[in-house]
Amino acid sequence: MGVDLTLDGEVIDPAPFAPARGSCGHAARQWLRAFRPGRLALRLSALGFCVVLWQLASSLRVDLGIVSFRYVPAPTEVAIAAWNLLQSPKLIAHIVNSLSRVFSGFGAAALIGVCLGVLIGRLRWLEDSLLPPLEVLRPIPGVAWIPLAILMFPSSELSMIFITFIGALFPILLNTIHGVEAIDRRLIAASRSLGAGRWAVFAEVVLPGALPSVITGLTIGMGTSWFCLVTAEMIAGQYGIGYYTWESYTLQNYADIVVGMLFIGAFGMTSSALVKLFGHALMPWRRVQERRA
Repeated sequence: MGVDLTLDGEVIDPAPFAPARGSCGHAARQWLRAFRPGRLALRLSALGFCVVLWQLASSLRVDLGIVSFRYVPAPTEVAIAAWNLLQSPKLIAHIVNSLSRVFSGFGAAALIGVCLGVLIGRLRWLEDSLLPPLEVLRPIPGVAWIPLAILMFPSSELSMIFITFIGALFPILLNTIHGVEAIDRRLIAASRSLGAGRWAVFAEVVLPGALPSVITGLTIGMGTSWFCLVTAEMIAGQYGIGYYTWESYTLQNYADIVVGMLFIGAFGMTSSALVKLFGHALMPWRRVQERRA
């Protein structure tokens, strides 16, 4: 027998907050929908079309005045450079070092950003005291943090992790704050009227209600961590995809620059997609909403 909760004459449906079975399997099925033959063919066709345009613009040395492709390496040159990198014994070291830096910085940003975002979203005095200085720091680009990071941390490795941390922190923090503040206050009032304590309100109302925004922030934060990778690995180091890209620039190996960019893009896209998949597994009530839509 279902139970209808009413508040101010409106019915509050508890179904979206009810646990659902098979949520992981449902999330996996949602993920696989993007790889159906029709959709996959369309996506690959769009990607292939962009590569063809790139090849034509580079081969014909297209110069549009504002944008010029005279010195841009063609996809064929990039493919040769990518093959050389795949055969290089340094590839594994580049990947392992970059992954460790990105995930270390992202992990710290996720922990601090989510916890701090929930507190700021729930406590007015904390918002008034912490949000202004955070908003001042938010627009500062990662490259501007390099001198301070070198002064603050005893090792270059910690400095590079700090740059990726800064890149991920603010998207996670602000999305978490937005998610907590956007929760319908009537749901909190209804749960309290039914006898829920502070912890129950947080675990059963606040956290599930803010989780979609939190997952969005984590997805964006993962992308910005990879975005800051080149900046981070400019500091020091001998390995890393960002370091490889920056070194290629200093040596004027333009095809290698594009290879590094593509590697960063591929790893960033994959890791963001994994975060999104993890988020779907944590939100089983989305299945109820999708069925009703």
